[in-house]
Amino acid sequence: MAGHSKFKNIMHRKGAQDKKRSGMFSKLSREITVAAKMGLPDPDMNPRLRAAVNAAKAQSMPKDNIQRSIDKASKGDAENYEEVRYEGYGPSGVAIIVEALTDNRNRTATNIRTAFSKNGGNLGASGSVAHGFERLGLIEYPASAGDEDKVMEAAIEAGAEDVQSDDDGHQVWTSIDSLHEVAKALETSLGEAEAVKLAWKPNLEVAVAGDDVGTLMKLVDALEDDDDVQTVWGNYSISDEELEKLG
Repeated sequence: MAGHSKFKNIMHRKGAQDKKRSGMFSKLSREITVAAKMGLPDPDMNPRLRAAVNAAKAQSMPKDNIQRSIDKASKGDAENYEEVRYEGYGPSGVAIIVEALTDNRNRTATNIRTAFSKNGGNLGASGSVAHGFERLGLIEYPASAGDEDKVMEAAIEAGAEDVQSDDDGHQVWTSIDSLHEVAKALETSLGEAEAVKLAWKPNLEVAVAGDDVGTLMKLVDALEDDDDVQTVWGNYSISDEELEKLG
């Protein structure tokens, strides 16, 4: 088990920044619909759907919107979305993984390639950066869930593999297979999580400083602003001092 470690820079500025994303509810709705279509429309019987619903609730998405997204899948009214992953490099050689749900691969690929090329990066081939990450389960809790020791103890008892805590909250890492089992156990001891999802955890981080910080943030923002993009992961680390310079 790892102890205190900053994670907030690995998945770009969550919280307040997430709320500024264009079409957030649209993205959440798309994931809910896809999850419901791929399995049962009952969150208790469909781990992916449960995670999607929890994510929507964490962003204060109205219950009616959530149910409407599930109903679309149940009634066969949903669009056919395809899961696509893109990999590339940003400023300072940062490795970036982009996950999307799209009904038009050509449109999405063009948009992603443009975002990279206009913001100091380049889109790579499939598998070009994924080898530098681990595919794991991630359970996120706010700082209010308890101190580091309390969360660590609960995570160990639940069967988690690792815990990282900072001022923003706690990240509990698990194997993919045990994600929902661990999440269910933690819900009993810590309450409902902010998010339960599959994640890309970098094996090594790249420190970014100077002008590359602003360029990298513009790249990540451009990717996240695309309607088809669901998540953006990177192996970058930025100091608080560098982030403060951005305002």
